[in-house]
Amino acid sequence: MSSYSAPPAHPAERPPRAWNVQIRFRRLLGPLIILVVWQLASSYQLVSPRVLAAPSTVVATAVELLKGGELQRHLWVSLGRVTHGLAIGVGAGLVLALVSGLFRLGEDLLDPPLQMLRTLPILALVPLFILWFGIGETPKIALVALGTLFPIYLNTYAGIRGIDNKLFEAASVLDLNRAQLVWHVILPGALPGALVGLRYSMGVAWLILVISEQINATAGIGYLMTNAREFLRTDIIVVGLVVYSLLGLATDALVRLLERRVLVWRATFAGG
Repeated sequence: MSSYSAPPAHPAERPPRAWNVQIRFRRLLGPLIILVVWQLASSYQLVSPRVLAAPSTVVATAVELLKGGELQRHLWVSLGRVTHGLAIGVGAGLVLALVSGLFRLGEDLLDPPLQMLRTLPILALVPLFILWFGIGETPKIALVALGTLFPIYLNTYAGIRGIDNKLFEAASVLDLNRAQLVWHVILPGALPGALVGLRYSMGVAWLILVISEQINATAGIGYLMTNAREFLRTDIIVVGLVVYSLLGLATDALVRLLERRVLVWRATFAGG
């Protein structure tokens, strides 16, 4: 009888459900270890509650805020600001990237000022935005829009200019007109870069929201955290940070899901 045993199955040949469960467990393992170490350090008083509240205290505070409806109220306000800012910033970034990427004149006129604006720190623009737009909702949304414009612009522009020239030669052989070339060659070729830019933009949106919600805000997760700082409530501050991180993770997961749906034609390396 032969003693030959089949080699272990390649990850792509494993049962999809078991493989997905294993991946999810590995992704959760790091955060779980951090939580355990954090709780132990707080329990043994290695970390003062004034410096950082224990995870158990943070969970209790989050439950209390949820029961009172305060967390939901601030969350909806923050979601509204991010949604409006992202819609403006991503829309403007895509349009500018298409103009710069498709036309030499557009590149010459738009790219230099955009590269100059990209290097300006957002914090330095806060006083100007307050002078221009007042202290209402407009400067908060404008800051998010400006910060999210550049990642989508840069990645979409790079995606357009990075398309293989052989595809354009094939398009000329097929006698595609300008509109067909854009629709069948340029847009599909730039889509992976645009989606990467969208992921960056969504992450930047939450980072800038923390800053913008400190501009005379009366609601929002950033306002909740700023108000808690005045009373040394590190538990509420950590709740706000956790909410921001979960929102960032959720939006990133949405874009990754969109990538899997619209980029099914692209075979890429998934790690060994």
